[in-house]
Amino acid sequence: MKNIAFNELKGIKLGEKIAKYPILQGGMGVGVSLHNLAGAVSKAGGIGCISTADIGFKNPDFIKNPLKANLEAIGKEIKMAREIAGQDKILAVNVMVALKDYAEIVKECVHQNIDLIVSGAGIPLNLPEFIKGSKTKIAPIVSSLRCLELITRSWKKKYDYIPDMVVIEGPKAGGHLGFKKEELDGDYDSMMEKIVTDVVGFVRKLEIEAGKTIPVIVAGGVFDGFDMKKYIDLGADGVQMATRFVATDECDASRAYKEAYVNAKKEDIKIIQSPVGMPGRALNNLFIQKVSQTKETITHCYGCIKTCNVKDAPYCITKALINAVEGRLDEGLIFVGANVDRVKEIIPVDELMNRIVDEFYDNRYSSKAV
Repeated sequence: MKNIAFNELKGIKLGEKIAKYPILQGGMGVGVSLHNLAGAVSKAGGIGCISTADIGFKNPDFIKNPLKANLEAIGKEIKMAREIAGQDKILAVNVMVALKDYAEIVKECVHQNIDLIVSGAGIPLNLPEFIKGSKTKIAPIVSSLRCLELITRSWKKKYDYIPDMVVIEGPKAGGHLGFKKEELDGDYDSMMEKIVTDVVGFVRKLEIEAGKTIPVIVAGGVFDGFDMKKYIDLGADGVQMATRFVATDECDASRAYKEAYVNAKKEDIKIIQSPVGMPGRALNNLFIQKVSQTKETITHCYGCIKTCNVKDAPYCITKALINAVEGRLDEGLIFVGANVDRVKEIIPVDELMNRIVDEFYDNRYSSKAV
């Protein structure tokens, strides 16, 4: 790593804690970002994020009582992540609004003294209700200024609360997307530049009104330090990355899952219609090809997502995601970001963090480079 002045790259302050680098690792479920990855990212100076989506899938009671298994796993995963990162580091969880047990999951994360809850896949209108009396900070994920304005008006009116952080997720993200399928064929870069500029302008005014700093984080297709510099130059405070963190030694997914990322080509990426009713970006593997032709028989429902209609669903998304993360790729759903074809090797988290920071400072660096 180059000997450079790191104070030029501002960190992220949340409450009494500060992350050295403005890099939030995206939450990836099921089981892709648990304590190993999140703990390593926080330890290396970023903000590690545990995905709570069916987080208890390894628990023997998961099939019989998924909520109980998930609640137990939240405490264990947060504790193990803190042991890796250190108590002074910022640790986050991602909780999808679409979860049937959203309120219970959020409450347990607050009970476990999590530093930050990042919440999307729906509009988290009642999120402030669950953090009263705690030090936990909250960050909605939005895809437009209109969405953020709606959340802000609702939070101010009902709870007299302003977001502690805002995450803007663009159309190049992996997994479920907050855009209509037809919106995913446009000019990504121009779309994101406008969204970021609009949201940053709104948040800066909001900061004055609220009397606090509100970091704006850009997500979706952020791959390297070049991208990070581009969005910080537009006024954002940092970025969220997910896809690139899968190909790390510490990522909680199986080796086979990571190698699927390394071996992916641009033509392998496909926008699918998820069983939960949203478009998603995934690898067009044998599983996706099979279920696009023949509906699978669903023998057990885990009760995970509100919008999933088991009767009409082509497959069980929980089962498909678990199969993938455990290495049964031909039976699993592999969500990816738009830049997965640029992932070329599996490296340690701290090395990846160093590369991203070096790229930020390297004026010769091009986004076309690997």
